[in-house]
Amino acid sequence: MHDLVIRGGTLIDGSGAPGRLGDLAIDGGLITQVGEVPGQGRQELDARGLIVTPGFVDMHTHYDGQATWDPHCTPSGEHGVTTVIMGNCGVGFAPVREADREWLILTMEGVEDIPGSALSEGIQWAWESFAEYLDALERLPRSIDIATQVPHAALRGYVMGPQAAEQGQATDAQLDEMRRLVADALRAGALGISTSRTPIHKTAEGVHMAGTHAEVRELLTLAEAIPEAGHGVFELALNHRDVPQDMDWLRQLARVTGQPVLFNLSQIDELPELWREDLRLMEAAQAEGLPLYAQVAGRGIGILQSWRSTVNPFRLCSTYAAIAALPWEEQLTHLRDPDFRTRLTEEEPFSFGALEDFVTRAFHRMWALGENEYEPHPEQSIAARAARLGMNPAALAYDILMENDGAGFLYFPLFNYAQGSLDVLHTLHSHPGTRMGLSDGGAHVGTICDGGMPTFMLSHWARDRARGPKMPLEWLIHRQTRQTAELYGLRDRGLLAPGHRADVNLIELDRLRLTAPRVVADLPAGGVRLRQGAEGYVATICAGQITWRDGQPTGALPGAVVRGPQAPR
Repeated sequence: MHDLVIRGGTLIDGSGAPGRLGDLAIDGGLITQVGEVPGQGRQELDARGLIVTPGFVDMHTHYDGQATWDPHCTPSGEHGVTTVIMGNCGVGFAPVREADREWLILTMEGVEDIPGSALSEGIQWAWESFAEYLDALERLPRSIDIATQVPHAALRGYVMGPQAAEQGQATDAQLDEMRRLVADALRAGALGISTSRTPIHKTAEGVHMAGTHAEVRELLTLAEAIPEAGHGVFELALNHRDVPQDMDWLRQLARVTGQPVLFNLSQIDELPELWREDLRLMEAAQAEGLPLYAQVAGRGIGILQSWRSTVNPFRLCSTYAAIAALPWEEQLTHLRDPDFRTRLTEEEPFSFGALEDFVTRAFHRMWALGENEYEPHPEQSIAARAARLGMNPAALAYDILMENDGAGFLYFPLFNYAQGSLDVLHTLHSHPGTRMGLSDGGAHVGTICDGGMPTFMLSHWARDRARGPKMPLEWLIHRQTRQTAELYGLRDRGLLAPGHRADVNLIELDRLRLTAPRVVADLPAGGVRLRQGAEGYVATICAGQITWRDGQPTGALPGAVVRGPQAPR
């Protein structure tokens, strides 16, 4: 008698092989049989008409704080994700001294757009060292597996002090101490180390986060901890325009570590063809046997603009600033006033910075989100529609935001949309040397809602895309299961095979879709975030237990903290 048998589904096993009809038996949290299962199960699921996949492994999330209060790591848990890897982009909460906790919160708040008040109230601090942080995470029951990396900003602050970490360079003694702490953290169970060198990443106080300007010798010193401990990914958020110049020392990192070095690769508007050079240089490194990989998002990294989001086209207007801090219902009263609309849409916003000006006034890069349309045609942009209507694009944007009683959304793809389509991502995701990531689950909660990326990948790229070629379903599942798991040494999951973790999704593919994004106040301290669910997930199973049924958590909490590389049994 098996613990659980899944019968008659189309098994898409995560290897990239074609799907096939079959059964799946689960015992003791592991897959024990695949194909025909003659024995009965104490519990059985009918998967006829469904696809059966491994649970998704999302390797780029920011649940570092949320994981201390949310057992489901929403929204990822709603989208078939059974393992999340956090500690990306150099931000996180360990190691830390008690006096520096608020500094780390300000860093996370600014870099990842997570309300500081929610972090201050929600995080249950019970650690100083990285190992103690893992111990604290283990004490909270959860429905999803979590793993993490050593964040460079926290590490620097712990060794150098916050001010010196943001502004100075490390001494030889401090470098040695950081290397030692990274090695200790990896031995305790960290899966790698991460850093950021992009000028976009600023703290809530407006300064570049710690590590942004660290010397390359510091990164190479940290890299030495990886072969010392025997494992570890080195993940980097780079300044996009600098990737070709950075390639020499990225190759050095890969030589030092002998383990995957992972950099973010996105198309940017100012240099829309630069990604080709990045890809060529990555290919050259891989041809030499260096484990250098580009991490690629599943769609345009898109800002969702609304009245209650962090960003909207009028954020830099003084008329809007006068009401922005009011309770929502009072704001809505003003926004419904025709005279207020006229004043606001005719007002010239003040300039705050190149990026801020771009995302609030580039109407040719804004679209009505509509039915979750993430590959909109340039002819449907706010600028193009307003020109056809003979109206001010700001006024059209205002009217769209007022739809659904002030709950309308505008979509602004910041990266990967310079040429008005997702063709660049089709090329990047078809490449065997890139990896799927950058969902940013748990982060940018007032601006981006990409934690549902697994659902988008299957529904858009495998089924719905109309503006260009699709991708095979088996490849897309492989991208988000076996590939992401293996990159981080988690060889016990991401594959429907005997001896592997029983992390499984049952999906009704024809019905799979993202639900409309919404603004909810469900963070600690009443913090507001964007949230987007899904339809079509019949069941999600983690470690052999059904954790989600038809979009709702079951109450089962079999998740754990993953410590270090894992092997199948």
